[in-house]
Amino acid sequence: MDFVEKIEPIIIFFAIILGLLFSNVGIIAQNTGNLITPFLCLMLFGLFLEIPLNELKNSFKNVKFSLTSLIINFLWTPLFGYFLGTLFLKGNIDILIGFFMLILTPCTDWYLVFTKLAKGNLTLSLSILPINLILQIVLLPIYLIIFFSNGISLDYPQLAYSLLIVIVIPFIASQIVKFILKDKLRDKVINSFGSLQIWFLSLAVFCIFASQGKLLYSNLESIVKIFIPLIIFFTANAIIDLLLCEKINFTYPEYASLTMTTLARNSPLALAIAINSFPSHELIAMALVIGPLIELPILYIISRFCLWIKNSGLFFVCGNF
Repeated sequence: MDFVEKIEPIIIFFAIILGLLFSNVGIIAQNTGNLITPFLCLMLFGLFLEIPLNELKNSFKNVKFSLTSLIINFLWTPLFGYFLGTLFLKGNIDILIGFFMLILTPCTDWYLVFTKLAKGNLTLSLSILPINLILQIVLLPIYLIIFFSNGISLDYPQLAYSLLIVIVIPFIASQIVKFILKDKLRDKVINSFGSLQIWFLSLAVFCIFASQGKLLYSNLESIVKIFIPLIIFFTANAIIDLLLCEKINFTYPEYASLTMTTLARNSPLALAIAINSFPSHELIAMALVIGPLIELPILYIISRFCLWIKNSGLFFVCGNF
């Protein structure tokens, strides 16, 4: 975990603050909105470069781990997330959708950092990454239609166009680059874009808040409400992971890996889809940007909790921990 990874929440926070400050500068507020999608596409291009799709077959080698992770991420989490959202955010459909999109998308990058911190099985965590990415891209539009087609007017052509622009094109471009470049140059490009992802994301966040600062000021109370269901989500799922791993006799490294795989969320990908799918619903994007400010510190706390369980000796009561 390098220095930049450690301070990612701080970088995002400062991007928000700078965006809000510059939202009062007319020429910046009027033009930064056009830069959001390009920055997000560059970020996702770098992400797709790092995804080892050739290892997709490895996702199911540990059947018990893979099935448990997929059931939690794509069956339990959508239902639990929708319940929490309607319970705490029912008065604002845009904030509710933003919260739901955040909850529904398992992380494909920094969960590995927290898995390492918790001394989980990195190889196991990495093996589930490709299938998590594919399923969230496929299922996110489906779940939006199932849960929100009556609450908001979904523009299906716009949703399809959004997936084309921010997912399909960066994904194809990344695979072409990996296919064309030779080993050393390919690794150099992948590493370069990998280190730039947080900066592309921060630039996109800056543009969002610079162009929509006034909207945030007028809806600050509603957006802050997203913190309550997020805290409940992370706390409840952390407890469920622990109890479930005891029940099915996971080892400690498997437990730590499952916890981070099922808790960390992929807000950048959800943000890219939201920006382009709901162009007239800026609060959805706002909710997705606010999410990581509480998610990343909580993941760090939970990684320390996992280590405490391991080091305190309490894990000996949990099957093969």
